[in-house]
Amino acid sequence: MKIALFGYGKMGKAIEKIAIGRGHEIIAKIDKDTRGYDIADADVAIDFSTPNSAFNNINQCFTKNIPIVSGTTGWLDKYNEIVEICNKKGGTFIYASNFSLGVNIFFELNKKLAQIMHRFSDAYQVAIEEIHHTEKLDAPSGTAISLAEGIIINSEKRKWNLGVTNDEDEIPITAKRIENVPGTHTVIYQSDVDKISIEHIAKNRKGFALGAVIAAEWLQDKKGVFTMNDVLGL
Repeated sequence: MKIALFGYGKMGKAIEKIAIGRGHEIIAKIDKDTRGYDIADADVAIDFSTPNSAFNNINQCFTKNIPIVSGTTGWLDKYNEIVEICNKKGGTFIYASNFSLGVNIFFELNKKLAQIMHRFSDAYQVAIEEIHHTEKLDAPSGTAISLAEGIIINSEKRKWNLGVTNDEDEIPITAKRIENVPGTHTVIYQSDVDKISIEHIAKNRKGFALGAVIAAEWLQDKKGVFTMNDVLGL
């Protein structure tokens, strides 16, 4: 499989290493200063670029009939527009806030816990905390937003809020940026007498990179918009 990489930072380099190890070829490495590149021969593209670049990268792939996997966060205000363009142009697209197998299992645990705790909403208040390195550009993380959305569809909560909130319809999300820390997401249910929490800690980038490459492999010969649930059969 010939892969074009949008974004050649730490994640891009991790994806390159895993892709080559699985027998694939990287034919383009496109970073923010790259000019005059050609992705026409790519079988698939993987995008871990920047929030300002992701929309154009994805749209470009639709135009050139190249399936694309995107893990860039911070641009999702345009997600519905991208879905419309994908369907109109007959493209192939998968977006995930997190490609890690463990995180996607964590997403399912979060939904199940939300269903259980919904019956005890008078006693427990839910909150989300995420911790990332200082180089992460967006806050809250896309993973934290996905966790909040998983709770919202399984509870009476209606929206999330970055920071403290007094609105009972909102899920407060705390975002911390600390040097040299593993990415950590915690969902917390707290009452006057106890606390229930579930947590995922990413030890390194390998899990994200492997998941992105697996998603790219899975997209071959498919058309439409997909999620990691489709890839993993969850």
